[in-house]
Amino acid sequence: LPLLLEATLLRLASHHPFYNGFYYNRIMNDKHGGQEKVVYFNGAKLVVETPKDPVYSSNGANVTLPCRYHYEPDLEGKRKIRIKWSKLRDDYTKEQDVLVAIGKTYVAFGDFRGRAHIHQAGRREASLIVSDVRLQDDGKYRCEVIDGLEDESNVVDLRLQGIVSPYQPPRGQYSLNFHEAEQVCQEQGAILATFHQLFQAWSEGLDWCNAGWLADGTVQYPIRLPRKPCGGVHL
Repeated sequence: LPLLLEATLLRLASHHPFYNGFYYNRIMNDKHGGQEKVVYFNGAKLVVETPKDPVYSSNGANVTLPCRYHYEPDLEGKRKIRIKWSKLRDDYTKEQDVLVAIGKTYVAFGDFRGRAHIHQAGRREASLIVSDVRLQDDGKYRCEVIDGLEDESNVVDLRLQGIVSPYQPPRGQYSLNFHEAEQVCQEQGAILATFHQLFQAWSEGLDWCNAGWLADGTVQYPIRLPRKPCGGVHL
């Protein structure tokens, strides 16, 4: 496959220097010297832009995750672009596919079926609209734009606003493991708070003299005023 791809690019470069609007240059190296032949991209650069600040929404609302793309230098004419949205884990690895679109045709996946579609109001816009936002939608999303051999992406952080509150199980404090805590939250129509949600509540004055589970499986202790009954005066 690499040889076939390389040969195809060589033919395109020799007869038509621009393929899909991009120019590909070829460097020959001596394979016997331990180096391989390299084909690299040196034409118009595809740039994907998303907001640096988080996008906030609430349960049951509609939200737009902004994403736009452009070329440097600009390329004229209509292009056949593929757009892909994915939900990410905290470590930026893919958690689930959200939507794939080519032109006006798109397919949403899993829990996003019937709730997600592409907002293409302007030129070179790839924004994602999610309706009836759910608590589980909180997290990072990757907007990926694919043009031929070019593939660039950027990330949007969606944060759900709500009330961070403690839960005391009937059989006593600290009696739930992580998975039991997740289940109890679901039974009440809630989810375990994320670190960002807890941090925001803490920044707004939350002072809770208890440790509690968070969505990433860690345990946090949101103390603002150190005191002896709550871990000691030096906490």
